[in-house]
Amino acid sequence: MDIGEFKNWVLKDFGLDLFAYKENQLHRRILSLISRVGASSIDEYVSMLKKDPEQRQRFLDFITINVTEFFRNPEIFREAEKEIKNMLYSSKEPLKIWSAACSIGAEPYSIAIILDKLDSLRKNNIIATDIDSTILNKAKLGEYTENEIKNVEKQDLDKYFRIVGDKYIIVDKIKKMITFKKHDLILDSYDNNFDLVICRNVVIYFNQDVKEKIYKKFSQSLKKGGLLFVGATESIYNYKEYGFEKASTFIYRKL
Repeated sequence: MDIGEFKNWVLKDFGLDLFAYKENQLHRRILSLISRVGASSIDEYVSMLKKDPEQRQRFLDFITINVTEFFRNPEIFREAEKEIKNMLYSSKEPLKIWSAACSIGAEPYSIAIILDKLDSLRKNNIIATDIDSTILNKAKLGEYTENEIKNVEKQDLDKYFRIVGDKYIIVDKIKKMITFKKHDLILDSYDNNFDLVICRNVVIYFNQDVKEKIYKKFSQSLKKGGLLFVGATESIYNYKEYGFEKASTFIYRKL
């Protein structure tokens, strides 16, 4: 089995489209993982994936890159907070928000904390999605390490987390603000009428064609005036082609 056949097998067996990822980078990562787990060939690795659920999960985690933390790039989150505040003050309606590729939930919970601080009475709707069911289950638990909450301010840590042993557990009030769902950014359809879409540090791993399709679908999923919040390495240079204007650094507004 060559790398192309392996990608076809993954698409069929996992429902994960590796053809969408940057080719050279992906091939290096796959070959590195195969070597790390002690397989001597792609065929031997596929046999391991077929037999061993732990190896399957390790592969999925490795490919979908679940590295995140609360308020990642705090200065950019402060800009996002200003934009969210403006949206809340310009309308009395609840906001509809999508945290795409949410990983362990740090990003949607960060947004939920911002919303609670700005307007704790409004019943805003936050949908958080990821391709990885195991990671979504972890997100629902809302248990975090000291490193993952390092950017949370002391007063917010006291208000929004319970400390149990070495774990920081998000309080139920914030948990209840979020609905977690499984979703594949490449293969699945997108909901619409969102006020805010957050998708950070994910699209960078995809090839240019897939990036363009995702940005176009994000634009279609937003209301007029809605915001797209991307990662600190993901500037959209041709944002006007998707019907956006720049609202702030790494934040784009649909025209």
